[in-house]
Amino acid sequence: MKNYISLLIILLIGVQTFAQKTARLSSKILFIPLDARPPCLKMTEKMGLIGDAEVISPPLELLGNFQLPGQSEKINEWILKQDLQSYDAAIIVLDMIAYGGLVASRKFMIESPEAMSRIEVMNQIRQKAPDLKIYGQSVIMRLAPSADGKNEAYREKLANWAKVSPDKDEKTKSQVLKLEQDIPAAMLADYKRARERNYKINLKAIDFVKTGLIDYLILSQDDASPKGVHVVDRENLIKLRDDLKLTQKIAIQPGADEVSMLLLARALNKQYNISPKIKAVYSSEKLKNTVMPFEDRILSETVSQHIKATGSRETESENQADILFYVYPSRHEAGIAETFAREIEQKVKAGKRVIVADIDPVGNVQGGDSVFTEALEKRRVFSQLNGYASWNTAGNTIGTALPHGVVFALADSRFMKNKTVAVRVWTAQNWFMINRVMDDYYYHNLVRAKANTYLSAGKKMPSATLMNHQDNQKVEKYCLGLLQNHMNLFIGNYFNKNQNPQKNVRCTGPVNLTFDLPWNRTFEADIDFDIRCQLTR
Repeated sequence: MKNYISLLIILLIGVQTFAQKTARLSSKILFIPLDARPPCLKMTEKMGLIGDAEVISPPLELLGNFQLPGQSEKINEWILKQDLQSYDAAIIVLDMIAYGGLVASRKFMIESPEAMSRIEVMNQIRQKAPDLKIYGQSVIMRLAPSADGKNEAYREKLANWAKVSPDKDEKTKSQVLKLEQDIPAAMLADYKRARERNYKINLKAIDFVKTGLIDYLILSQDDASPKGVHVVDRENLIKLRDDLKLTQKIAIQPGADEVSMLLLARALNKQYNISPKIKAVYSSEKLKNTVMPFEDRILSETVSQHIKATGSRETESENQADILFYVYPSRHEAGIAETFAREIEQKVKAGKRVIVADIDPVGNVQGGDSVFTEALEKRRVFSQLNGYASWNTAGNTIGTALPHGVVFALADSRFMKNKTVAVRVWTAQNWFMINRVMDDYYYHNLVRAKANTYLSAGKKMPSATLMNHQDNQKVEKYCLGLLQNHMNLFIGNYFNKNQNPQKNVRCTGPVNLTFDLPWNRTFEADIDFDIRCQLTR
């Protein structure tokens, strides 16, 4: 009898564990990413969990890897095999379907008719799921091609040509002629054909909105500048959108990698009929009105457009704001970091929902600022923030921190009364926040430069330099050791046993820290770990 009871208990525990693992989340979202890099795929999937949403993507092997394009036709087959009516929304990046991802979009590997044929899958999706909310992205091609180890002799010259060639003054004409002589003719021709093809896809994406195949579209401007060959294309797209009276359904704004996270926040806000009011607070009035590196408009415009893209509303009134968005581009302005961090601490203690974006205003670090980060750590505010980011461009940072904070605000207001869901939300929120600090600040600011030096034996080496498999493994092991030390110190402040800032929540971990360089270069990293949270009442 004892054995029977013991066996029954084991079976019941097993059934309960299985049920917990297979429990349906509150939302189910189909997701076709820009590519398989963590910012484009994993971060959207993980952010979805904060909003108790299951984000479902095609098998990883179909999504390509750096120079290997994604398998567009097989991805389309995978989409059409899904029970599309079982999804609450779909986020579809047309660049993956048309070309096989972002890097492939910058090359002329397929002709326009083939790319156009591939994205006609949107018609089939709409036929199978007439009521499915579809959020789309189509990238406006950037100035420079991707560094691939083969184009270094002319890559910067081609980017410079793309920037100055529209100018008509005599001095620029001679500069353009010289650049055209230095760039291989075949490469310049392919670049022009790729731009022309991609512009046609941008136009077709607008048509998809006009005909109802896409409910909301972001035409995102990849790395650019205030002038260049992209400007005419962008202005023509804006005019067409405005003429069609589609300004509420089509956003044309900076960005690429982070856009799927903005669309995720919008999808969830629309699903739950929520539109939070957000007030942006800047550390510098001057930098607020300055164009950031790799951007084509001033910082405040980028912030405003990203707020709108999430389905939120911008307000000038702190009293009316549901969320305060602190934007810090002042790492080269003495004394600002401490003041801004102190203000953030005060707002958090006052019970405000706060998001922090730490922006590199020069473009030479592409990670968080040491003085500002240390000021935030000293005040133990990271575990109390709604959202945070500090990686790469201003658009990348804003487009990660903002949806992170918006999705958590939604979850905090909607799900916390359900204990089962609340545990899932807190686990996902803590994973994402810790991951951002470890990746954006500790890796990109402190570890990546050491990794480059370690790999190159003291010689200066760009982060985008490709490695062989053996060197890649060696650098991964080296970085893991450094990050583990940083993690141990950071977590002591984040989960402070004497001052638990997260109401009724206790978490264990992080444990099982892993570190990978998915594209065999130090520019992008995949940091993962396990964490478990539970409610204390």
